[in-house]
Amino acid sequence: MLVAERYDYIVQLVTERGSIRVSELSELCQVTEETIRRDLDRLEQIGSLRRTHGGAVSVKEEQPEIPYSEREIMYADEKRRIAEQAIKLIQTKDRILLDASSTAWYMAASMPDIPITVLTNSIKVALELSHKEKIEVISTGGILAARSLSYVGPLAERSLDAYHVDKLFFSCKGVHLTRGISESNELQARIKYRMVGMADEVVLLADASKFGVQSFTHVADVTAIDHIITDQRLLDIHQQQLKENGMTVTIV
Repeated sequence: MLVAERYDYIVQLVTERGSIRVSELSELCQVTEETIRRDLDRLEQIGSLRRTHGGAVSVKEEQPEIPYSEREIMYADEKRRIAEQAIKLIQTKDRILLDASSTAWYMAASMPDIPITVLTNSIKVALELSHKEKIEVISTGGILAARSLSYVGPLAERSLDAYHVDKLFFSCKGVHLTRGISESNELQARIKYRMVGMADEVVLLADASKFGVQSFTHVADVTAIDHIITDQRLLDIHQQQLKENGMTVTIV
């Protein structure tokens, strides 16, 4: 078992069971307990689990969606750096799509007031951009998902079908190198699936804690992503495998 595969397997086991002991992981992975302890320390550093005495516990959210007020302060520094890097990819006259992620909101907050069109299903993003006179903002409408302050459902999906954009900037709950991009909520997954299919360039904004995680609902294969922007906590082996799949990876 490769190191990256072992990391993914450990996170999967911890997520499924809620908690697990070092001795059991050692037996299942067929490596020493010392190796498992090092693995758990590294996985805790990137936010994939939480270490306990003698094992680890899951950090997976119990609610279908984490409230926006909590998401916007989780890994805030990393998300700001990712957002600032993403803005550098935007050119005058671009038509872009921003999802309802907290990182997309950080993008909106730092966005220069230049002539572009922004399509979004996020209330927070639309409000942030409303103060910028040169930016045309289009909101999808739809069913309000209160926890994420976003529009979802059939109306939002049909609204997206009417447009085509140059660039999509979005985030997710999980990035798994073999199982793909995933979300914890089916309605959010359906919206993001539509978003991926309507953009010339797909840019994933994902802090390192998202990697190796498989959430509830599949959104797209990793190969559907053109460019990933993440932070310096990303494991070298994950970075290498992403590049081997032909993706541009930017570390900030």
